Amino acid sequence: MKNNIIIILLFCFGSTIAQQESTEVYKKRVLETSEVDFLTSYYAQEGNNASVTGGIGTEELTDLTATIVVSVPMNDDDVLTVDAGFSAYTSASSSNTDPFDDADGASPWSTSSGASSGDLWANLNADYSHSSDDRNTIWNADFSVASEYDYFSLGFGGGLTKLYNEKNTTLGVSAKVYLDTWNPVYPIELRAFEGSGGSLNGGLFSGLTLLDQNGNTTLGYNPANYKSIQDEGRNTYSLSLSFSQILSKNAQFSVFLDVVSQQGWLGNPLQRVYFSDVDNYYVGNASNIPNYTSSNNTDVFQLADDIERLPDNRLKIPIGFRFNYYINEIFTVRTYYRYYFDDWGIQSNTASIEVPIKVSSKVTLYPSFRYYTQTEADYFAPYEQNVSTDQFYTSDYDLSKFNANQYGFGISYTDIFSKTHIWKLGLKSIDFKYNNYERNTGLSANYFGLGFKFVMD
Repeated sequence: MKNNIIIILLFCFGSTIAQQESTEVYKKRVLETSEVDFLTSYYAQEGNNASVTGGIGTEELTDLTATIVVSVPMNDDDVLTVDAGFSAYTSASSSNTDPFDDADGASPWSTSSGASSGDLWANLNADYSHSSDDRNTIWNADFSVASEYDYFSLGFGGGLTKLYNEKNTTLGVSAKVYLDTWNPVYPIELRAFEGSGGSLNGGLFSGLTLLDQNGNTTLGYNPANYKSIQDEGRNTYSLSLSFSQILSKNAQFSVFLDVVSQQGWLGNPLQRVYFSDVDNYYVGNASNIPNYTSSNNTDVFQLADDIERLPDNRLKIPIGFRFNYYINEIFTVRTYYRYYFDDWGIQSNTASIEVPIKVSSKVTLYPSFRYYTQTEADYFAPYEQNVSTDQFYTSDYDLSKFNANQYGFGISYTDIFSKTHIWKLGLKSIDFKYNNYERNTGLSANYFGLGFKFVMD
């Protein structure tokens, strides 16, 4: 009898262990194995409304980026994702922060060879996420750091996602904080004016011949509105809410709302402003002053009246939704709409559609179209149309009234079995994307993106 009891106890204990092991074996991992993404892109734009030169001049810019994203399963429930990248750009307009270092002459339409003609932006982001055992609750925390020659940024945040109704309904909330610090760089003539205490007889001005708007030599240049910024901080706080619902086996709908508050110095100290109610002053060829706004002008440059001035707070609210519909094994339709408004007077509408076309088990095409339109900010005016008595002013065409079209095409190759290997990495997918962007203000841009996703053996 005693032996029978022992056998029964051993059997029950063994069954309990087996059940626990069974639970562990069949618990689905959030991420089965480590994944590595290599991403790169090239962006090039052209236009004639450079904000560095007061709303006129070349906007030519090129940007090359490279990013690596590594996702590592820490256990069945937790995933750590780290991405690091850099962006190297050259900008014709930014080079005109100091246009007078070019022996060939200065104008809003020419490119200076100064140090500000290019720079490197670098960033690092880390995100840690945890999923509950039933996979109906997910929380995450993230941290980021970014640096460029004229600013440094720290960011942190977190979020919570809940799934209901057999995972057909999803609710999400997240919050982020970005703490930025400017290392402000000003147009060279304003730096020189402030640094010399208002004297035009030394420093930069000792090597330049100043001209008035009639082409006569003068020492009358006096940017009275200008003073360097005192608050070099910029803080951004955002709250995001989202709701997603599977409507049927073919349709899904989602809606989101963001509330973004910014405080601190929200302008760009590089960007010149010219006033209509003060005299103009130039450096260069006097005979070209009447031809100043023409792209044929290559040898005369107008001195800034001030940098852009904007309020030290801004509230931004975008509201949007997505609707995706699976038509059949070949076609899917993805639609997106967003309405945006802020307390600077801008309202915008964005609508886009993408139609993935599955041409084989491994290859999918992604044609897309996006339309955007926005109203003008309260503080915007084109070149020479701001007035010096206003408290706030800018000639940045990103804050102007405009509409834009973007046509895109992408192609994706996916191998779920990762048969192709490089070292210990199995190639899971290759993605290529191209976008052409056109504004009715004359800005045009082309974007090329290439990405590789690998899984670790």
